[in-house]
Amino acid sequence: MMQYLTQNIEDYVSVSPPIFKAAGNMAKKLGMNLTDFYTLALTSYMTKFNENITDTLDRIYEKEPSSIEPVIINAQSVSLGKESW
Repeated sequence: MMQYLTQNIEDYVSVSPPIFKAAGNMAKKLGMNLTDFYTLALTSYMTKFNENITDTLDRIYEKEPSSIEPVIINAQSVSLGKESW
């Protein structure tokens, strides 16, 4: 069983009957309850989505410089002022 923290507020999500039935069948086949199945499915989907974002950013930065322009660096330095450690 997956361990997770729950909140006191319950959220309800509408799922079409065919999807609900298929999810229930799959959860049963995997020996999981629906809560664990939906948690795993959503976690998997979000992980895939985040990986797609990372891949997209990696492709962009292969072609575009990701360094900070000297003018910006200077403006940041001036705005911070002098500090002694």
